Amino acid sequence: MSSSDNLSTLPIIGRAHKRIDGPLKVSGTARYAADFHFHDLVYAVPACATIANGRIANIDASAAERMPGVRKIYTHENIGTFYHVSKASKVMLDEKRPPLEDNRVRYYGQYVALAVADTYEHAVAAARAIKVTYADVEAPSLSTRLSADKPPEQQTERGDPDGAFERAPVKIDETYSTPTETHNPIELHASVALWDGQHFTLYETTQAIMNYRAVMAQMLGVPTDNVRVITEYLGTGFGGKLWPWPQALLAAAAARDLHQPVKLVVSREMMFHNVGHRPHTQQRMRLAADKEGRLVSLRQDYIDMRGQLSDYQEDCGEASGFMYSTPNLRVTGAYAERNVGTGTSMRGPGKVPGSFGLESAMDELAIALNMDPVELRLKNEPEKDEEKNIPFSSRHLKECLTHGAELFGWSRRNPTVGSMRDGDTILGWGMAACNWMAARFNAEATITLFGDGSVRVASGTQDIGTGTYTVIAQMAAALAGVDVDAVKVVIGDSDLPPGPWSGGSMATGSMVPALVQAVEQAGEQLKTIAGEDASFKGVDAKELVFTQGKVHRKDQSPDTGKHFREILASARIAQVEGHGKGQSTFGQKNPQYSMQSFGAHFVEVAWQPKLARLRVNRTVTVIDAGRIINPLTGRNQIEGAVVMGIGMAMFEETRYDERNGKAVNSNLADYLMTSHADMPEQMEVVFLDYPDTKFNAMGARGIGEIGLTGIAAAIANAVYHATGVRVRDLPVHVEDMLA
Repeated sequence: MSSSDNLSTLPIIGRAHKRIDGPLKVSGTARYAADFHFHDLVYAVPACATIANGRIANIDASAAERMPGVRKIYTHENIGTFYHVSKASKVMLDEKRPPLEDNRVRYYGQYVALAVADTYEHAVAAARAIKVTYADVEAPSLSTRLSADKPPEQQTERGDPDGAFERAPVKIDETYSTPTETHNPIELHASVALWDGQHFTLYETTQAIMNYRAVMAQMLGVPTDNVRVITEYLGTGFGGKLWPWPQALLAAAAARDLHQPVKLVVSREMMFHNVGHRPHTQQRMRLAADKEGRLVSLRQDYIDMRGQLSDYQEDCGEASGFMYSTPNLRVTGAYAERNVGTGTSMRGPGKVPGSFGLESAMDELAIALNMDPVELRLKNEPEKDEEKNIPFSSRHLKECLTHGAELFGWSRRNPTVGSMRDGDTILGWGMAACNWMAARFNAEATITLFGDGSVRVASGTQDIGTGTYTVIAQMAAALAGVDVDAVKVVIGDSDLPPGPWSGGSMATGSMVPALVQAVEQAGEQLKTIAGEDASFKGVDAKELVFTQGKVHRKDQSPDTGKHFREILASARIAQVEGHGKGQSTFGQKNPQYSMQSFGAHFVEVAWQPKLARLRVNRTVTVIDAGRIINPLTGRNQIEGAVVMGIGMAMFEETRYDERNGKAVNSNLADYLMTSHADMPEQMEVVFLDYPDTKFNAMGARGIGEIGLTGIAAAIANAVYHATGVRVRDLPVHVEDMLA
């Protein structure tokens, strides 16, 4: 089998298949990090700062230390030594300061001590009994009116955007903002740490076990080989579980000191302070067009809110340079430092808030031009990536727009505000385009073909709830010529060959080259073995190929060949094993192609003024993401993203108390998210089938993030069409429409 073959047409690829891990999850057999229990396990609970800006003057742990079951109270004075991560190592970490490193408090909830006890209840009681005295306390900086702390950095520029804007006959100049959004997966962050005197074994909630191992080894000061990270299943991550957080180090340090297994599970309230969030963003968008609707200038200046322990950037301008055609463009980025916890990736980092600004501005420009918003986007379709001046590997945004409009019935849209009604309900129709990058991480995999016809795939990647077990099984089954049920997928353990992170919608695409090469290597061994078989007597191994599980002559079809199980059985050989590697394209300096996925959202909202009730009635989403390995899990990804986008547009907003920096809605009763009652009555997802074989041999790009980009703008645009109220600051507030 050659990697140049069109593998996108293989059987099983593109076929809907139920999740192979589904029975384990619904039966409770699947084990998550907090499910692991060991003899002599003790529990750790952090004590958290009740200020956001000051220093620790004194910690009195005497009462806590005398409480029943307490093993030890740790502070910055006795936790031991943590080390910083070397930038040269290229490992990823958002909160780079180790926990309990000093007595300075930079955000509410920052860990200031750790209680370890024989039961969780005893540990909670002890943590509450720790008395912390603060000094030099100042009012926290929390304002969401952002101004840059340093001069903005120019990210991309071409032409004369200022002059073109001033000369243009039609232009808009508006500012859009998105609030702080907090990660709230069902599974809380958890760490279970074991220390045997030399090696750490860490059961963790992570989307990147290999990076996790590297970070923990550096910060604990031990060789990388002395750390093993296990994540069998993850209760979703959405970016919040990409990198290690301080609780993991605390659990590991306590385990090393006590020589006992330690479990630390972050509370729901801690989720709002200690394990990242999508930062508040503010974008000034200036778009200008000629009278025919061709963009002549695009300027985007964004600022994101940054915690004092963070250099994380919410890159709102990531897609602006190539999304639409314009000869004049400039994008700048800046940050405003505040007394909040560390920001981190949240599904579609950068492009999700960025697309709210860009796609809202495009809608406002369409109105100023008296032009249909779909037509405006079609008119400004670029022939190439104008930012990098290279061709797209595949771009079918036009088809997404036209097909989506047809499915939605867009031609029946009356553009007049408030003109479309269903009885007393006012309907609003809005749309937006969406985009996400396509890139690969380094990946390795081992595939073993057994004489009984079964297959084992091993790679140090992880399944974060997206169906990775299933799609790896499908790809391996297609390449090896077996049924999916014959494939055993072994992932979630850093002792396995290094696999990719599950982030940036890149895990599946990254695995393709590694799996292809691994099967090819196993096939080379089978061809040699087959040379001894009577069926191929006298045939040079160079004249044989291994395709879809069978060794056959190059000039004949696979149907004429012999399956690997027959070849191995005939030779009385138990198995052959192949190892494959895939090279990273992420951050490539001089790529030949711009690799992106595209799509379009169409949304209908229903506004009932008498009831002050707003809801999303129906959505249509069309996605161009190459070949979809599994349409069933793929559709689930996009539907989940749309639902998450409804939350972003209409509900989610973290609010901080200006007195002390506490997130005042730090629970699932007050932090509103989309519930089943808020779901649209109709959700339609369509995938276009344009395999991108320039990206990988199966033509498959990632889809985890793209469904969330653009959806908030589509909803806000629909709200304007229904009510005439332009929402530029998310989330939508019913009070604004009533006013």
